[in-house]
Amino acid sequence: MRALISVYDKNGLVEFSRELAGLGWEILASGGTSKVLGDAGIDHIEVASLTGFGSLLSGRVKTLHPAIHAGILADRDNPSHLADLVEQDIEPIDLVVCNLYPFKSQPSIEMIDVGGPTMVRAAAKNFAHVGVIVNPDDYVPVLDELKTLGELSAGTRRRLAREAFAHTAAYDTAIVSWMDGGGLSSEDAAGGDTVASGAAAAGVATVEATSGGATSGGATASGTTASGTTALPPVLDLNLELADSLKYGENPHQRGARYRVRGQTDWLDSMVQHAGRELSYINLFDTESAWWLAYELKASCSQEQPYSGKSENLEFSAVIVKHANPCGAALGGTMADAYRLALECDPVSAFGGVVAISDHCGIEVAEAMVEGPQADVIIAPSYDPQAIEMLVARRKATRLLEAPPPHRPSLSVRSLGDSFLVQDNDIVSMDTSRFEVVSKAVLPEGSMNDVMMAWLVCARTTSNAIVVVNNEQAVGVGAGQQSRVEAAEIAVTKAGDRSNGGVAASDAFFPFRDGLDVLARAGIKVVVQPGGSVNDKAVIDAANEYGIAMVFTGERHFRH
Repeated sequence: MRALISVYDKNGLVEFSRELAGLGWEILASGGTSKVLGDAGIDHIEVASLTGFGSLLSGRVKTLHPAIHAGILADRDNPSHLADLVEQDIEPIDLVVCNLYPFKSQPSIEMIDVGGPTMVRAAAKNFAHVGVIVNPDDYVPVLDELKTLGELSAGTRRRLAREAFAHTAAYDTAIVSWMDGGGLSSEDAAGGDTVASGAAAAGVATVEATSGGATSGGATASGTTASGTTALPPVLDLNLELADSLKYGENPHQRGARYRVRGQTDWLDSMVQHAGRELSYINLFDTESAWWLAYELKASCSQEQPYSGKSENLEFSAVIVKHANPCGAALGGTMADAYRLALECDPVSAFGGVVAISDHCGIEVAEAMVEGPQADVIIAPSYDPQAIEMLVARRKATRLLEAPPPHRPSLSVRSLGDSFLVQDNDIVSMDTSRFEVVSKAVLPEGSMNDVMMAWLVCARTTSNAIVVVNNEQAVGVGAGQQSRVEAAEIAVTKAGDRSNGGVAASDAFFPFRDGLDVLARAGIKVVVQPGGSVNDKAVIDAANEYGIAMVFTGERHFRH
């Protein structure tokens, strides 16, 4: 039995090779692998002595030779293949052990492996007769099977082949994404070693754009649309691997799992669960929404802003999410204050929701949570051990999650039948210099923080959405209504008297004045909206009638 070993990742190489040789296998090795085996005193045949060629073209050609690939690809059940091997004096290769240059961590032209993927694909194609290992984690189970059976079973060879094809697919995906991200410079093309940063590999399918011919949106070869804007890529390669099996999907009869981009890690991979039940699809979906908004609020609204009227910064943010929508959000001078204020928005809806806090969960905030309604999930950047004990004692089912700051990819991908909808992720601009007061009434002193907070929370609420904020505290949320008027009615009803003197945000323009009438009757003094309706003048006139300050942001934030 003969094995060909050519690996970049040398972890476990010596131990595996020594045991393989001990089982009577003959080992072929190339380049650096050969040197490591030689230094370890492991008998092997150097590939160059087999092919009659040393390393060529600065290492670009080492294993690309018929003596190698005919040995891998020969169908042992085909007499003509076997005759060819005999005629050319080529021995079959029964196992290929190969992992590739680390392109994802060191993207450049010279990190694009050619010989490695060729060997891997050849072995995987011929899995009926040849085993292939691309992951050092498979060394032990392969050795165990060889010791037990004397050979690899058909099932194992098939499993390894599938892993190999997934490995090369992810590798090519990373290269395409790097090139789409501008990672190919003239120096790279000339063979230089420049490492250029590019877009990370997007997430098992190759998705071809179907609008505008060969490219999405009528994009030209230069990657721009007819309007001059940058086009989305004509091909989006999604290569995903199972990261976590979940308790269930949105409902108990649905399976659920989390996948991640193959070969990459996400902030969720660093998340630690300290207590509580197994996570479900909805738990994770809502947790991401809450965690992201908590950090956005802290980053955008927790400092003194023009006209804020605050003598000190509000450094802490808390968000409560139920079914992907905020039902509480607030800033506070302490973490416990921020949580209590967030809970005041809608304590009934908060039951069974997700609580996200921007800073350390200490004893004081844990006490407040114990006094509050049951949460399905609590997520924080860190916990006091005593806080965990308190929460576990009173809230055994609550999932206590500790996580690093969240991050989002540049593109959002959603399945639509057998197609996919792709768009840029929605970034909410908090540049107040772009905000325009279009009413006769000016912004009341100290209202800018509320304007910013209302706008941000509204952007993260399902459309149609109206959010009411008063004194850095969300007090009413109207989410997911077909009618903007009904969204306004829900928001001010939940806010009650807290609407008086507050700020209301609308995720899209008011098509008529009726939505503004609802807010005005509730005592709202400032309205922030994108503008852009043919009836903007009528709505502004209504604002002037009520003495409401109206702010146009120029940017809509629908969320579906």
